[in-house]
Amino acid sequence: MNWKKVAIAAGVGALAGYVVKEQLSNNQGVTPEKALKIAKEAFKKQGPISGSWIYMRPEELNKNGINYDVYRGGISKQQDGQTSQFEFYIDTDTGTIVDVAETTA
Repeated sequence: MNWKKVAIAAGVGALAGYVVKEQLSNNQGVTPEKALKIAKEAFKKQGPISGSWIYMRPEELNKNGINYDVYRGGISKQQDGQTSQFEFYIDTDTGTIVDVAETTA
C-alpha cells in the first residue's frame, strides 16, 4: 500500500511542476528579437525601412510619470531621398511601442 501512495504523490508533484513551468514560460514577456520585429512591422506600414537595431538589455524609461521596462532600438528609413532615423522604446512585458522620436545625425 505504501508504494501506491508514493507513486500517486510523485505523479501529482510532477504534474504540478509541469503546470508551474508552463505558466512561467508563458509569462516571460517580449524578447528583444520580438520587440524589433514589432517595431519593424509598425514602421513598414509607412514605407520601406533600410536598417534597424535594438539593445538586448532592458532599460527603464519614465514616460508621463509612469516607469516602464523597455527595449530601446532604432529604425532607418529613406524619405524624399534622405535617410531618416527613428529611436523607439518597446515595453518588455506587453510589446507595446511606448515612444518614438526622430533622431538627428
